[in-house]
Amino acid sequence: MKQVIFHEYGKPEDVLTLEDCPKPIPQKGEALIRIKARNINPSDLMFVQGLYGIQAQLPSSAGFEAMGEIEEIEDGQMYAKGQRVMFTSAGTWKEYICLPIHQLIPVPDSMSDEIACQAFVNPMTAMGMLESSGLQAGQYLLITAAGSAWGKMVIQMANQKGIKVIGTIRNDEQKKSLMDLGAQLIINTETENLLKSIKILGIKGVDAIFDAVGGQRGADALNCLNKGCTLWVFGLLSLQPIPLNSGILIFKDLRIKGWWLSTWWENLEKEHRMSAIHQLFQLLKTEKFSLDIAAKYPLEAYQEALAAYQQKGRTGKIIIC
Repeated sequence: MKQVIFHEYGKPEDVLTLEDCPKPIPQKGEALIRIKARNINPSDLMFVQGLYGIQAQLPSSAGFEAMGEIEEIEDGQMYAKGQRVMFTSAGTWKEYICLPIHQLIPVPDSMSDEIACQAFVNPMTAMGMLESSGLQAGQYLLITAAGSAWGKMVIQMANQKGIKVIGTIRNDEQKKSLMDLGAQLIINTETENLLKSIKILGIKGVDAIFDAVGGQRGADALNCLNKGCTLWVFGLLSLQPIPLNSGILIFKDLRIKGWWLSTWWENLEKEHRMSAIHQLFQLLKTEKFSLDIAAKYPLEAYQEALAAYQQKGRTGKIIIC
């Protein structure tokens, strides 16, 4: 089989190569899955560079999220040959993978491969962060990287709950589409002052922040919090730590809390997990919710896919199929 693999950490365009390797053989309790679609997430690129919370066992395939079709499985299991499933696992940029059966999530018949391969990480992160924050209808949430797939899901889910979302972007072309999704205000931090723009709404600050960027953007966002509120950090797109203002933390009694989907998911009871997946699928079935796709590339064209992913102004997911 073919796989996109790296033997050392580095920039994806420099260290990733396409290689042939033996097709894996499923062990007891595992299924052999033919992977049909994967999407590119920021965590994929950080993983290749050795900057993610999970370290690779080199050599390693890239990618974390995908969907596929079961090709081999033991008789008597809850799944059958030919069934479509979605999953997360380190190393999905390859043609086949063997995974424990309990890690698989069945894909609804009505869901396309392109949607299924991106239907867990970003949507479940949005859902989990909103749940963890405890935000209620009428409260204000500030999110950075509002134009990302994750940001769009937060806006849509929060809007359904009556939570008012303010988002930051770096491209004015994204403003209208994000406002159409339900955002109260979208601020281009390249040309607008964040705190001044928020005060135009007639509020002193926001009740929570979800930060995907870090660096100075994260520090600027922190200044917008109301007293006693929390900045939830879950990403580091800038690859820079947040320079913290100790004074504002002390005098406004602010909190900064890390949030990671893997930890949140592992701590959920089985019933809670099943309920979350059911709720997520119900949301994705409605016409009001959308997961945008910018372009699709075959596995062999992974370098073209990476280049498309890094283009400024991209508005949808890059799919490797």
